[in-house]
Amino acid sequence: MSNLTDSARVAVIGGGPAGLMAAEALASGGVQVDVYDAMPSVGRKFLMAGKGGMNITHSEPLEAFLGRYGARREQIAALLDMFGPDALRAWLHKLGVETFVGSSGRVFPTDMKAAPMLRAWLHRLRESGVRFHMRHKWVGWDASDGAGDEGTRNTERGNSPQQKLLFMTPTGEQQVRADAVIFALGGGSWPRLGSDAAWVPLMTARDVPVAPLLPANCGFDANWSDYFRERFAGQPVKPVSITLIDTDGNAQHRQGEFVVTETGIEGSLVYALSAAIRERILTDGEVTIMLDLAPALTAQRVLDEVTRPRGSRSMSTHLQSRIGLGGVKLGLLHEALSKEAFADTALLAQTIKALPLKLVRPRPIEEAISSAGGVPFEALDARLMIGHVPGAFCAGEMLDWEAPTGGYLLTACFASGLAAGRGALAYLADTRR
Repeated sequence: MSNLTDSARVAVIGGGPAGLMAAEALASGGVQVDVYDAMPSVGRKFLMAGKGGMNITHSEPLEAFLGRYGARREQIAALLDMFGPDALRAWLHKLGVETFVGSSGRVFPTDMKAAPMLRAWLHRLRESGVRFHMRHKWVGWDASDGAGDEGTRNTERGNSPQQKLLFMTPTGEQQVRADAVIFALGGGSWPRLGSDAAWVPLMTARDVPVAPLLPANCGFDANWSDYFRERFAGQPVKPVSITLIDTDGNAQHRQGEFVVTETGIEGSLVYALSAAIRERILTDGEVTIMLDLAPALTAQRVLDEVTRPRGSRSMSTHLQSRIGLGGVKLGLLHEALSKEAFADTALLAQTIKALPLKLVRPRPIEEAISSAGGVPFEALDARLMIGHVPGAFCAGEMLDWEAPTGGYLLTACFASGLAAGRGALAYLADTRR
């Protein structure tokens, strides 16, 4: 980048992957970068996500990869053209973090940990001149002279509008002037780690549209009996498949595993279908999904085994012996069927292959792994700049998109941060010519 940007100062608000990647892009362009975060340290949600093994991206073919972004496929594809899963792995290797592909196709650092990666990244950012300001919570723009809209114009710094940003700090409210700002404030999930969605009213006050934040990659409530809840909460159901009809009338089908909770179900298989389940509940008030408790067996094979003479054995013992069905799966059958219906072998076999489970609500957004909704791409230009707020950019989970777990969330966060950082550099160069 030319020296047109050498004297510029850019504020990055939010110290997650999107914000840090934006900071890296900006620093490489020669601007002064200041990262602000409300928490005592950056990357808290990133570190929490890595506790069970840092799933950084996925190795599946790009066409399938892009399909994970649903209605926002086109917009995310443009970001991944700039920085896709292969580029992310190459970037990690340059950071000194080796990766490997797991049996599921997911990509992990070789040590499976997030902390060493974050430490190395922060060291490199600080060496490049990035400054960090912790416990600085953004509370809006100082609108006393219109800053953040047309902004104040500093003749010594060219003719680009400046952002006058307000932060609440341990020493009181502070104003920060910047030539551009990148917002990477996250969504509404895991607020205790910083993603508390406090930015939503601040954005709407500036007439920035925000699609309602909704839980994504979340669990759902079911009306368990007391007996089932007390006996089986915490137990995994595997292997199992879920089929549901989405709001477009299409059947969605996935196989994997989930966990029974005290209130309902959660886990990787549920997260993969959470957007479709959530939308059906929003539309209809509830949704009934169908569980196949024996996905490896055909319906005819199940019927043959269930109706096979069992002598003096109970049906429960017979099911365990013939098709390996017991424990929590047997409990699910008893939840779905009355004692009389359980004795109907044809109905029992049918229910094993298609057990109806009514889900009545998603778990609260505070419990969700991620959130849907946010600032729509339609309110931004191709550089991710807010159309009517010159010099203000958005990145990461505060944008209106969602994806299942499996590395897709992080990949798009990194890519959007890079795009916003480069977009800010281009904006600064254009306004200083």
